[in-house]
Amino acid sequence: MAGDRSWVLFVTAACLVSISSVHADTSPRVGLLFVYELSKEHFQNEFPPFLSHYGITYNDPIVFKCNLQNYPDLPRWLRYSQRSPGHDGYLYGTPASADQGRTVIEVTAVNRRTYDTVRQRIPFTVGTHGLWIPYQVEFFVPKRDVEEVLPSQIQRNFLNDLEAVWATDRLHVVNITSALDRGGRVPLPLPGLKEGVYIKVGSDVPFSQCLLQALEPMNQQRCSQHLRPILSCNEWFSPHIHIDWCNITLIDLTQVTPPAPGPTPGSGILPSEGVYDPSDSPEDREFYLDYMCSIMIPLVLALILFLLLAYIMCCRREGVEKRDAKTPDIQLYHHQTIHDNTDELRTMAGGRSVPRPLSTLPMFNTRTGERMSPLQRPFDPDSSHIPLILAQHDPNIDTLPR
Repeated sequence: MAGDRSWVLFVTAACLVSISSVHADTSPRVGLLFVYELSKEHFQNEFPPFLSHYGITYNDPIVFKCNLQNYPDLPRWLRYSQRSPGHDGYLYGTPASADQGRTVIEVTAVNRRTYDTVRQRIPFTVGTHGLWIPYQVEFFVPKRDVEEVLPSQIQRNFLNDLEAVWATDRLHVVNITSALDRGGRVPLPLPGLKEGVYIKVGSDVPFSQCLLQALEPMNQQRCSQHLRPILSCNEWFSPHIHIDWCNITLIDLTQVTPPAPGPTPGSGILPSEGVYDPSDSPEDREFYLDYMCSIMIPLVLALILFLLLAYIMCCRREGVEKRDAKTPDIQLYHHQTIHDNTDELRTMAGGRSVPRPLSTLPMFNTRTGERMSPLQRPFDPDSSHIPLILAQHDPNIDTLPR
């Protein structure tokens, strides 16, 4: 009884923890990267059997299905990524000003071992951060996948290396995008080949001299020759972070580009330039050449093909040979040979002295040995009354074997 009570208490506590974790509100900020990790360990505890009850640790493959509540897809600013059923999933994206408000995401976890499902609802409240980030730099890291740079610790390490290059610590990750979303190719399934990641970082501090060197004409020329640009800050990054400095973009939002001038509204009435006077009838046109090209030429070609086919079928037949008067026809010779051989076989069969078997005679009585031709037998039109047993002719005859 005590064991059942402890089991009920454990289930209730687990449900409360699940509900509290499900309804924990998260707060994305407009213009900043938002990452939400879907932990396999958290969802593994939701599948029976519970770990503390059986004392068994499971590591089942889990696949997540994410969508906006009452909709089949995710919001336009939110993306989902999971490398394999054995890895954690990530919801990430950068909301815009039009995405402010409360959003509920439905997450369905599917256990690939037991095919059990668990559904949870995660509410997101998109708000503003109040930061002004006019200077933004987008780096391309070719030897990384998007799941490798989404964890917070990896982003923190990248910002720490970038602080020395930018000469400021007021840095914020604006967006992370996979190269596949930019039209990149899917890499081959070989070790060391990655899809590539674009990382956009912003700050309120102007660009450093090192970042501006990447856009100098000399470095741009070296990039066009597939050479590495000459920079004074390339060695400041960690060895495991390889940045393609030929694919770097600097965005300065302080330089506002004036919009293109719109069309000048007018009265809506076209200027008067005379009266349109169409002709009564179109000009005469000669169609003789068109007729010759479209009708006569195909007919002439069809006639030529017909004559060629008739010559091949009638004048070039196979098997027609010029026969000489002194030379017999081959087919007649074969036919005469077959007849001669047949007559010879019949003559040899008729000259045999061996009598024919009695069973092959037209009529043969096994008891009396009488032979009678079928033509000499009286004709009985009612064949159904022919006796099948010889005893039916004479009932006094003993048919038992002696």
